[in-house]
Amino acid sequence: MHIHILGICGTFMGGIAALAKQAGHRVTGCDANVYPPMSTQLEAQGIELIEGFGMEQINLLPDMFVIGNVVSRGNPLMEEILNRNLPYISGPQWLAQTILHDKWVLGVAGTHGKTSTSAMLAWILEYAGLNPGFLIGGVPENFGISARLPSPNEGGGFFVIEADEYDTAFFDKRSKFVHYHPRTAILNNLEFDHADIFADLMAIETQFHHLVRTVPGSGLIVCNGREKSLQRALQRGCWTTVEMFGTPPLPSPDGTTSHSTKLPKDCSQVVGYLPVGEEATAQGWQIDNGGRVTLNGEPQGTLEWDLLGEHNRMNALAALAAARHVGVPITQGLAALKGFKNVKRRMEVRGVVNDITVYDDFAHHPTAIDTTIGGLRHKIGKARILAVLEPRSNTMKLGAMKEALPGSLKDADLVFCYAENLGWNARDALAPLGNKAVAEDDLDTLIGKIVAAAQPGDHILVMSNGGFGGIHEKLLQKLAQGRMV
Repeated sequence: MHIHILGICGTFMGGIAALAKQAGHRVTGCDANVYPPMSTQLEAQGIELIEGFGMEQINLLPDMFVIGNVVSRGNPLMEEILNRNLPYISGPQWLAQTILHDKWVLGVAGTHGKTSTSAMLAWILEYAGLNPGFLIGGVPENFGISARLPSPNEGGGFFVIEADEYDTAFFDKRSKFVHYHPRTAILNNLEFDHADIFADLMAIETQFHHLVRTVPGSGLIVCNGREKSLQRALQRGCWTTVEMFGTPPLPSPDGTTSHSTKLPKDCSQVVGYLPVGEEATAQGWQIDNGGRVTLNGEPQGTLEWDLLGEHNRMNALAALAAARHVGVPITQGLAALKGFKNVKRRMEVRGVVNDITVYDDFAHHPTAIDTTIGGLRHKIGKARILAVLEPRSNTMKLGAMKEALPGSLKDADLVFCYAENLGWNARDALAPLGNKAVAEDDLDTLIGKIVAAAQPGDHILVMSNGGFGGIHEKLLQKLAQGRMV
């Protein structure tokens, strides 16, 4: 079968291309913007890429057009497909019907941490010999590819997928994750995001509730017990066992660690909430700063690895609980995470020049920015952090999060913001940071100011969910040449 993918260079659609190629299909695709790592991955697999959406691509005569959500009405190729009544399908629906229909799907949903948690979970299952398939919105360094089919051998019926809440396609405005029908679902966290398609947090909670409705009664939901938004989604109806993670411990004798919340309605079983009258005391899966993991107060082992921050410990806790549901003992999961190498563009060191370290990170939401900077601060102590930000996501471009930006950048010593093509004034938004914040519309000017400010021992943290104009290599080259005047 020949499929032609519109929007092939997005991380999700590129993953679908890889899976289709591995399944023996002929795969071609097109996109308007092509940049690594996805373009490199596709070319390495022999997938033909076409620049742009010219209607002449109809002449490829594929059996099916697979449509990414980057494509909208008015796209010339899409209009020709519609005019000729040619067969087309969304990426998530193609994936569900072609790949996932007979698999034990483990879906990882949440505003933050989906990619890292999915990568951790896939690696735990791989380490345990379960040979999982996966589709992840990044390139896990343990695998070197963002997507693969499960092994046809015994134990290869598992599939880990990053379950995104963004909409499916211009003709299907449901969240992608409702197509996946996971048997094991992680609800990692839930904040307002995607201001271009969701009016408010409640609208996203509704989509998460739709996901909850698709998990079978024999499945498992692994849920962040700290998130009231997720509790609200569950309270709207849940028919599946729920295991909470990250919840505070049971009350100590002096009552200093008490915490209570209402039970979700209609849950068949909630592991981690111990009923006390109409209320429930939270316990469940926990991990402390030293990496010690407990379940309902019982020690399970210790997480030993090099990753930074509480957010990564929480991601690991969710992955361990989900892997346990498919039969991987916690001790084996912890052993796997000792060898976990993270995902490209997650605090990835791109180079060190003159004792100045340049990092690449995908953070683009204020919460993720705050967490990323906090993790680096914990690692480097009092050394200077130069935070470099490209507000590139649709939510950031619309300015929905601009008031939260100064707070998320507070732990950086200097802040540099690329302000081109924003619908709001970055200089005004960052004014609470005073003289330590710089915003520039020209990338070369911004790079010059970063290099002029950098000193030996500094850590330059670049944060964007796009290519950012190749800023990492440009910074390293300029730093090697010496400061610009």
